[in-house]
Amino acid sequence: MDSDTYARLLKECIRRKSLVDGRRLHSHIIKNGCKRGTFLANHILEMYAMCRSLRDARHMFDKMAQRDEFTWNRMIAGYVHFGHLEDARQLFDKMPERSEVSWNTMIAGYSRHGHAEEAYKMFWHMQRAGIWPNQFTFASVLSACTRSLGEREGKQIHAGVIRSGFESNVFVAGALVDLYAKCENIEDAWNLFENMSERDDGLWSVMIAGYARHGQSEEALNLFSEMLRSGKKPTQFIFSSALSACATLSATKWNTSLHGYVVKVGFESNLFVGNSLIDVYAKCGSMEDAHAVFDKMPEHDEVSWNAMIGAYAQNGDGVEALKLFRQMEWTEITPDHFTLASVLSACASLAALEHGDAREVFNDIPELDTVSWTAMIGGYAQNGCPKDAFKLFELMLGTTSKPNHVTFVGVLSACSHAGLVEEGFHYYDSMIRDHCITPRADHYGCMIDLLGRAGRLGEAVDLINSMPFKHNAVIWGALLSACRIHGNFELGKLAAEYLLELEPDNSSTYVLLSNIYATAGRWEEVARMRQMMKIRGIQKKPGYSWIEVKNRVHSFMVNDRSHPQTEEIYTTLESLTEQIKEVGYMPDTNFVLHDLEEEHKEHVLCYHSEKLAIAYGIISTPPGSSIRIVKNLRACGDCHNAIKFISRISTREIILRDVSRFHHIKNGLCSCGDYW
Repeated sequence: MDSDTYARLLKECIRRKSLVDGRRLHSHIIKNGCKRGTFLANHILEMYAMCRSLRDARHMFDKMAQRDEFTWNRMIAGYVHFGHLEDARQLFDKMPERSEVSWNTMIAGYSRHGHAEEAYKMFWHMQRAGIWPNQFTFASVLSACTRSLGEREGKQIHAGVIRSGFESNVFVAGALVDLYAKCENIEDAWNLFENMSERDDGLWSVMIAGYARHGQSEEALNLFSEMLRSGKKPTQFIFSSALSACATLSATKWNTSLHGYVVKVGFESNLFVGNSLIDVYAKCGSMEDAHAVFDKMPEHDEVSWNAMIGAYAQNGDGVEALKLFRQMEWTEITPDHFTLASVLSACASLAALEHGDAREVFNDIPELDTVSWTAMIGGYAQNGCPKDAFKLFELMLGTTSKPNHVTFVGVLSACSHAGLVEEGFHYYDSMIRDHCITPRADHYGCMIDLLGRAGRLGEAVDLINSMPFKHNAVIWGALLSACRIHGNFELGKLAAEYLLELEPDNSSTYVLLSNIYATAGRWEEVARMRQMMKIRGIQKKPGYSWIEVKNRVHSFMVNDRSHPQTEEIYTTLESLTEQIKEVGYMPDTNFVLHDLEEEHKEHVLCYHSEKLAIAYGIISTPPGSSIRIVKNLRACGDCHNAIKFISRISTREIILRDVSRFHHIKNGLCSCGDYW
């Protein structure tokens, strides 16, 4: 066989990543006495490098009597590919002559492996050496700026792109759009994208992803639709970005439509797209759909497991999260730090903080990263432990882990749940000033919630008006909730109008506005809202509470008489009500949102779902043991007050998890400090 035939066979070994066949072929070349020369030696070296045998590749390199430019570049590329950057740099520095390829290989290697400053320095050294960057150089160094350096350095590179005439190159344009989008400069990203006459898959992908990441979900989905109309077929990455936008928007109709299209074009079995579908359904609260996607996937990786475990933890179902974690342990996939962070969050959602379970998991994580710190801080915030959240945040600042925008959502939530307005502003200002994080909708939502709960509604409105982007449902929902708490009729009506425009099918808005009308005694308006819901086919989400006893879940609705032990439950609850009245409890009939007589109002209050669940807990669990209740809606003020009295007379700790937070109620006191 001649050198060309051997070269083709060596290429086939590289394609199949078969080091065994490559070694056999190398032996065959030696035995046959084929003249290797530089050409064939380079192919043998390349085979070893690309089949992960860098030692054999280097041995081949050192033995070669003659080396050309390809020899040096191939050996350097092998080191770079597998992250051996020091070896690559030593070889690069020894090169007799460096070509454009040599420089690009090193710059791309530094960028890909997280050494952004080295990539940036080498970019300038390259030009001083008299070699002008090409499109691959620019794309690599822009990627380095995107990952670590920032917009200022990126703009310097952009100026070089313009001088070199590469701005219309789709490869470079994609890197520029990605840079500006990730540096929160979505306007410049869009201008670049809009001016491109040719758009490849990568360019569409980074622009859609940029909008989704920036919270501009409608723009992302509209751009996705435009791409489909242009005849382009989505890649797995484009599907993922579009699905991410659905999650931010909580757009159920889009989810269904996109999922249908995924199935139509044959991407349903794609691991990457499947993981994105799990994420979007989970973020929209559709855990049944998320689990259905998970079950249909032909294979799972660590991302799939982490997505499901994390989703259950984020949706407050710690039991299911821990069950999945145990299932994962039976597979060949090893839990990583993201898995442990989700398990940590699950412990928090199970109200395990008082037993130290969550902190124990946290302390056992060998290398704490931003995800782990953020999960623990968020757990403390949810459980009404602001001081612990702040203390942990300060500890985090003393480590190499940097807080991100999600970390600050946890810290600001801790302030909001505890009514700590000054502390909230301190951390909000620090986020912008010290950590260079631009506030997102979630941060504004926390601050508006914080101001609203504190009764500072005027300041909350001022903050809304100062927002640099379009107000979403989170913002107006926070304001509407505050108006309900403080009985601000006019402002509540305004917030509801905006909410109904954004989410006309969301029953919560109608209910909250009805509550405001009822509190003000405007029963005609209450009747009008109910009629409007009826005409539009909108049904109020029923409130229910559940308790798990001996591995069985028992659910209750208001005035529920479906339980087999109904008579005993009602007798126990009526007895409890009489006992707590004797020690000072007075039913707050303001929470009965119907035009009824006072006596009838008290009767309605008595049989709310959480009270029925607690009564069942008292008759079904040992005296003195804790009772854990979950409610799908916010607990009403009267129930919260009654439960405090029940905890006192029964000497029980009652842990109530409602839609917004945990309430640890013991000896007549709640962890929320009556501020929620």
